[in-house]
Amino acid sequence: MSSDLNNTSSPPLAFVTGATGLLGNNLVRELIADGWRVRALARSPQKAARQFAGLDLDIVTGDMLDVPAFAAALQGVDVVFHTAAYFRDSYRGGHHWDALKATNVEGTRALLQQAWDAGVRRFVHTSSIAVLRGAPGQITDETKLRDERDADDYYRSKILSERVVLGFLDTHPDFWAAMVLPGWMHGPGDIGPTSAGQTVLDVALERLPGVPPGSFSVVDARDVARAMILANLKGRRGERYLAAGRHMTMADLMPLIGEVTGAKAPTRHLPLPLLYLIAAGNEVYARVTGKPVLLSWAVARNMAREDGRSRYDPTKSKTELGLDYRPVRETLRDEVAWFRANGLLPAR
Repeated sequence: MSSDLNNTSSPPLAFVTGATGLLGNNLVRELIADGWRVRALARSPQKAARQFAGLDLDIVTGDMLDVPAFAAALQGVDVVFHTAAYFRDSYRGGHHWDALKATNVEGTRALLQQAWDAGVRRFVHTSSIAVLRGAPGQITDETKLRDERDADDYYRSKILSERVVLGFLDTHPDFWAAMVLPGWMHGPGDIGPTSAGQTVLDVALERLPGVPPGSFSVVDARDVARAMILANLKGRRGERYLAAGRHMTMADLMPLIGEVTGAKAPTRHLPLPLLYLIAAGNEVYARVTGKPVLLSWAVARNMAREDGRSRYDPTKSKTELGLDYRPVRETLRDEVAWFRANGLLPAR
């Protein structure tokens, strides 16, 4: 929104989907700190009450699989910030395309339509670096789009959800939307925990036998939240904005986690064939027991396919939005402090 918050008769109202997630809860906090009123969508009101204890906001109970059920809460909203997605479980063994499509693609389609019907005209969509792909070692910007045929199921769902947003803009010229593309998010408030948070916990508790291959673009969820807000304030209609963070390998990241947690980080490098062997065994376990696994075939394959492809160009987001990133060490320190305060790690 282009107007100053202080010049409005009442603070603007944001609707945040996926509000209890790592990005969502940090976005809620950033918005409230900036003077917004917030309606936070959560599947579990108990989880939301725990996540947002002491904060002044409206909690809306609902699920992206049934958008009409919470559509009334979109009335009077100035901007929808859409962070909800089916993600974590899609990398924990088995086949997940139906769930990915239902939440990430059709859920986004339904949310756009219900928001429009409620009079909402602004929408900030959480996309992903998954929609981009450059050559190994290449610096990738927002124009390097991934071919849908070169995508796992999660990546494909994010590509298709972007197309839904862009298609809606094509047919609704009075609607405004922009897309923010986060990297591998770390930070406080990881109640899930996400794969990023689980990696920190595993290193802190010295559970890992070695250093897996692969590279990532590590970013603080609070910086991604700021990117979402800045995209609404300064972004251009229909544009993508990277909030990817910094290129790191696991060999770079794990010693930092060890330093922050006081744990002995693994140093032995795990060869990719061993990772595939472990993943294959985990897939069998997941299918037999129905229980999630931390290293699925999809995770191992993704590590191999994306290795070296995690260098992203921050120029557009920096020049158009003014986005910057805090140091990774600060992110990990705050993440670990949150885990200790919430009982996921023992106190020092």
